[in-house]
Amino acid sequence: MNQLVILSGKGGSGKTSVTGALCPIIAADPDIHSLVLVDADVDASNLELLIKPKRIHTEDFSGGEVASIDPDQCIACGKCKQACRFDAISVQNNIFQVDPISCEGCGLCKIVCPADAVSFTIQQNGHAYQSDTAYGRLFHAELFPGSENSGKLVAKIRQQAQEHAQKTQSNLIIIDGPPGIGCPVISTVTGASHALIVAEPSLSGIHDMERILETVTHFDVPAMVCINKYDIHPKGTVEIETYCDKHKIPIIGKLPFDEKVTHSMINGQPITTYYPVSETSQILHNFWGKIKTTLEL
Repeated sequence: MNQLVILSGKGGSGKTSVTGALCPIIAADPDIHSLVLVDADVDASNLELLIKPKRIHTEDFSGGEVASIDPDQCIACGKCKQACRFDAISVQNNIFQVDPISCEGCGLCKIVCPADAVSFTIQQNGHAYQSDTAYGRLFHAELFPGSENSGKLVAKIRQQAQEHAQKTQSNLIIIDGPPGIGCPVISTVTGASHALIVAEPSLSGIHDMERILETVTHFDVPAMVCINKYDIHPKGTVEIETYCDKHKIPIIGKLPFDEKVTHSMINGQPITTYYPVSETSQILHNFWGKIKTTLEL
């Protein structure tokens, strides 16, 4: 089973637009059996805006536990407050309280409490979804604002996607990854077979492309690059090409800045279905041919 993760290293590079545009191309390929999709950007899931999923299953997600202190059992010794490295425990009128937002659920306060006044309750942090689309089953999620453990939520929906792929004998999972290089990205990259990096030729875009390439290389995931909006800053495009050539990273092609992409997004469709004969759509078809060869499908 191939797992292609599409990353960018930063938000706004066009990663989700590229992912959504590739979906109808890949789903129509006779060599692809039961395409499975994952939107791993659980903090700001937006792949669904392009592929119109119909939700068929919802389940709660708990990223951990949060502490609480029983005032009737508490002897106000202050050991829990001294031990908490997250400053989640405060005291007012000699009553100790836990801030549920600051609490990381590490359990140290319970260990040091001599009165056994600390208990833990499961905290709901979001939802995990399964949806049907015109291109295949989509696994996506929503993390509540301010909640953490996004990496754990990504791991959960990826596992569900892999189980579904095995049941349906799918030979490809496409993962729309989160931006950056943090915990959810690590959770997305781990175990992937290949990574497609969407880079833009801006100063921050080049820097973040280098960071995400270092990340996927660390996890021994072969990478390839596509340059989005290559014509807005030709010098930056040359820098990307030079970097990739130096590090022997293949570039599968370049996408021009195209207002048709924006128009198709406004209408809630990938450019490959809204403007199927446009120059950008044809380039994306060529992209898939090169990706397919790399994946040996």
